[in-house]
Amino acid sequence: MTTLTVKDLVERKGDALQLEVVTGDVGLDRPIPVPQVSSPGLVLAGFTKRFLSKRLHVLGETEVAYLRSLSKSDRLKSWGTLVSFDLPCVFVTKGQRLPKDLIALARERGIPVIISKLKTSEFYQRLTPYITEVFAPTTTLHGSLADVFGVGLLFIGRSGIGKSECVLDLVERGHRLVADDTVVVTQRGAGVLIGQGHELTHRHMEIRGVGIVDVSALFGVRAVRQQKRIEVVVQLVDWEKAYEADRTGLDQQTTTILGVDLPKVVVPLNPGKNITVISEVVAMNHLLRFSGVDSAHALNERLLERLTKQRDAREYLSEDYE
Repeated sequence: MTTLTVKDLVERKGDALQLEVVTGDVGLDRPIPVPQVSSPGLVLAGFTKRFLSKRLHVLGETEVAYLRSLSKSDRLKSWGTLVSFDLPCVFVTKGQRLPKDLIALARERGIPVIISKLKTSEFYQRLTPYITEVFAPTTTLHGSLADVFGVGLLFIGRSGIGKSECVLDLVERGHRLVADDTVVVTQRGAGVLIGQGHELTHRHMEIRGVGIVDVSALFGVRAVRQQKRIEVVVQLVDWEKAYEADRTGLDQQTTTILGVDLPKVVVPLNPGKNITVISEVVAMNHLLRFSGVDSAHALNERLLERLTKQRDAREYLSEDYE
């Protein structure tokens, strides 16, 4: 499980979010348990029944104005209700300064208070994507990922079957390498999987008999890209006489990665098969289907229509007794 502390957040995004910690080192080791950011809402007015304390909480201009409108005793009571919960931290936007007695109470309760100079909406826009990415489900797969005609093809199969060689040939034909051997997959949003290479081996490939090669040095910087959405899984398998490969494409196979279903194409390999061209066809066929054109089903419908017409003609002639 991802572990992110308030200190980690301040160190990594302090400049981008224009952060200033006003409670010293108090509570900076607190973990951030969930990737949600919200306003404390009615808890400042004393309604705590539905308060989600594990979230990061942000005080905007409205919340700060409300606190300042209260008498000193009521303000301390309202603020005390908020910091009585086990909060990760409290952010205050637009560079607003809280009264010193509120800062002292937060420090006493061990809750860090952090000021941001950004407007509230901009603060949310910058913080939320980062938090979501940090907490996004991630896994590591053995395979190779390439960008072919803008389609992310993830090649999988047993070690030594030719995944890297296939991707290298695709790069030579003008397509782009994303990751080889180790693909780090992260779920972004609903049904979106982003693949990228390991930070140490990015842009490199292992070619059996040759060794490690730097693809960007050999083919130029346009031959690689940092990350790509995975859209089709291409499984390379050994050719077996008993293996029944899909001949029509009517029954499309799928595979599941991090709970997301992806279309899968199984390609049996035999000597002389041009897997590179097949990969390009897989990518173009996916683009066609995405645009609403399914060649296999369209042909099947035409065949069924033709058979129906022939059957109707035979039935008509069979009833002609003249």
